[in-house]
Amino acid sequence: MNRILFIIILAQFFCTSVWFAGNAVVTDMAFAKNLDGLFLVYLTSAVQLGFIIGTLVFAVLAFADRFSPSLVFLFSAILSALFNGCITFNWVNGNSILICRFLTGFFLAGIYPVGMKIAADYFEKGLGKSLGFLVGALVLGTAFPHLIKFLSFSYSWEYIFYATSLLSVIGGLLIFGFVKDGPYRKQLGKVNLKVLKEVVQLPELRRAAFGYFGHMWELYAFWTFVPMMLASKLKEDNFNIALLSFLIIGIGTMACAISGLLSVRFGAKKVAKVSVAVSAICCLTFPMFFSLASNAVFIAYLLCWGFFVVADSPMFSSLVAANAPAHLRGSILTMVNSIGFFITILSIQLIGVFIQSIPFEFVWLVLALGPIFAFLQLYNPPNSPKL
Repeated sequence: MNRILFIIILAQFFCTSVWFAGNAVVTDMAFAKNLDGLFLVYLTSAVQLGFIIGTLVFAVLAFADRFSPSLVFLFSAILSALFNGCITFNWVNGNSILICRFLTGFFLAGIYPVGMKIAADYFEKGLGKSLGFLVGALVLGTAFPHLIKFLSFSYSWEYIFYATSLLSVIGGLLIFGFVKDGPYRKQLGKVNLKVLKEVVQLPELRRAAFGYFGHMWELYAFWTFVPMMLASKLKEDNFNIALLSFLIIGIGTMACAISGLLSVRFGAKKVAKVSVAVSAICCLTFPMFFSLASNAVFIAYLLCWGFFVVADSPMFSSLVAANAPAHLRGSILTMVNSIGFFITILSIQLIGVFIQSIPFEFVWLVLALGPIFAFLQLYNPPNSPKL
């Protein structure tokens, strides 16, 4: 079983590297293709929107139920790699890039959620710990393009897309070749809009879902703009922004693994509560660290933020799964996931507007609304299952 989990984690890491591939080289790509300076905002939102639509389509058509999840994972990995790589073609420009990123996100819906389903099919107990490692793989995959950029500084920006597309194909082949259908395989269930009524009416499920929404308001906006935060603070010093971005986002891998292990002893809710509290403090103290801290202290502060901003992610997923009625669990997870990613589009677009209209150091205070809201959902509610 440990071998199976390792392969799933490795495949998730390889395949999700296409998620933020464009973010790592957006400046070089924008210059080469004569794009707007804030194209990053649209680039990230296109992937998120694609993932939302893809998640709903995959659930409505029940692909992972009608076909082997490993086969669905393989085809999704190949297609996401294809559209990720299409951006390097000379004729792909402007809106065509956004379409490619949308389709990349669309087929990521057959990787990230399906990968978690495959893990659930093998690990019926201790799912919180398994999800901690799986979300950690997503985080490392998200950060990895920045490391590739650092390691390939003498190559053109296209190599980021070549490398991540190749990794995605390898990840799909790993799952298809070595991970068959699990012994606890269950149907995910088709999307049923009526489940939103269940989310609202069941107190524990509502708190878990709303906590996840608050967490998502902050998470992807932070990941999207880490390079900009660094560049704005360190512009007069010789720091490698790509390497630092990888470390600040990638430290979340360790955070997810640690939170998954801690959840076994302390419960997912306590771990999530600590994470969102520290994350909220990081949001609120950004003006102080940006204006007054030395560069070294500022980097340490961002590393701390990068750790706690995602440590609660597998905890909220575990809480939603634990408190959802068994016969509606798949549908509820799909809807909560989709709403959460829609919220990331709103926060990223709002940050893009604020960057142009208010002082840079105060832009990030708006992100605090998410973890504060999430903390309130976890504050002294009735006891929930200890995962």
